[in-house]
Amino acid sequence: MQKWNSRDTLCVWAIFQGAILSLQAFIARRVVTPEGIRPAAILVEGERIKAVVSPEQIPAEGYKIRDFGGAAILPGLVDSHVHINDPGRAEWEGFETATRAAAAGGYTLLVDMPLNCLPATTTVAALEAKRAAARGKCRVDWAAWGGVVRDSENDIEALAAGVRGFKCFLINPGIDGFTMVTEQQLRAALPHVARTGLPLLVHAELPGPIDRATAALAGADWSRYSTYLQSRPDEAELTAMRLMLSLCREYGFRLHIVHLSTSHALDELRAARSEGLPVSVESCPHYLHLTAETIGDGATLSKCAPPIRSRDNCERLWQGLREGTIDLVVTDHSPCPPAMKRLAEGNFQTAWGGIASLSVALPLMWTEASRRGFTLLDLARWMAAEPARLASCDARKGRLAPGYDADFVVFDPDREFIVSEDRLHYRHPLSPYLGETLRGVVKATYLRGNPVFADGEFPGEAEGREYTANTNRQAARQRLSRS
Repeated sequence: MQKWNSRDTLCVWAIFQGAILSLQAFIARRVVTPEGIRPAAILVEGERIKAVVSPEQIPAEGYKIRDFGGAAILPGLVDSHVHINDPGRAEWEGFETATRAAAAGGYTLLVDMPLNCLPATTTVAALEAKRAAARGKCRVDWAAWGGVVRDSENDIEALAAGVRGFKCFLINPGIDGFTMVTEQQLRAALPHVARTGLPLLVHAELPGPIDRATAALAGADWSRYSTYLQSRPDEAELTAMRLMLSLCREYGFRLHIVHLSTSHALDELRAARSEGLPVSVESCPHYLHLTAETIGDGATLSKCAPPIRSRDNCERLWQGLREGTIDLVVTDHSPCPPAMKRLAEGNFQTAWGGIASLSVALPLMWTEASRRGFTLLDLARWMAAEPARLASCDARKGRLAPGYDADFVVFDPDREFIVSEDRLHYRHPLSPYLGETLRGVVKATYLRGNPVFADGEFPGEAEGREYTANTNRQAARQRLSRS
């Protein structure tokens, strides 16, 4: 018989004590579950949710209780549209600062876009480089999209084993290392995309309408926002969307339209859904909060592509959310070094087009949603459940339910705050929202039962991981058949 020594006994006791400490109960009067908002206790065992019960049903012994009182607990947010820019352009952002800002904003999973990093994530080797860049730096979990670029069709199926889906541009993305695709190039790639069962995310603007509009603006004043807005007409989005719906009908792949800006597309997207096409749609906080009428001349912090459009357009996008034509809301967090925003010259033609908002997206959305009669349940669907579904992470992410990762955000929906640089937490504290008063404060964010942000601090180590579960092609094909 094997003899036990004192060291063995201590090890067993440590394991036993760890098991006891891993039992936690998180209580709040407003817990946002798939079934509704109610007083509840989230019972956590280790890294997973064991049950969501009434507070009086917490077991009498063994649970460490954390009571958040009148605050709300939402599922950890999932952002399926983020530009982390790592490896290769970490001076723009990087895993360390992007995931820090995410934790401060209530996000527990980021899905990184395949461009702005070097190399772009278009091959297995490039994905491995991204994994190396992320190692030991992430405060929240992450995953990757793969890229579809010119002549990349032979890399798609091999890359599918490690990414959540694919992204392409129908117009020049304006950055080295990632090319746009023409219709002919798309036709070469789409049979491969369809075989994976994974979604194709599309920046849906065609160059023709933009080129014609820009040519007509020769000699215009590019410090005026109205000039930039005229250079990216609704027609560019509409013609691109019609092309992609036609190709979706022909090839049967999962189509996702990123950062919808024009509300004129909503009727056609609604009709495509009625037809049974597997199409989903996202928009972003900047399209749902900012309007062209409020963007001053030279205010290049508000430049993005497609552009922010009129107040009436914004309201119709909100109606698209209400009706379910727009499925989800993501940040399109696209930071850059300050010089690239051309702040001194205020030139919308040469400034980088991108808005960073990871740390303030939840209060931005709540500020606008609450005044329109939406609830926290709507936010949880738009910003957690549906992005997780798009990225095939919904087996463990995006809901407060048994078996899911114990990822959640403690949110005070009644407090207000003024956006200041110290609240942004990403690498370059640039924002069109500085000085604005927003409603809703992220008090704490938990990743797999452990705090990664609490009251302005970032406790613990960088424990974020790449999300790799539920990636096999069979699961993806089953998802396609359910769409």
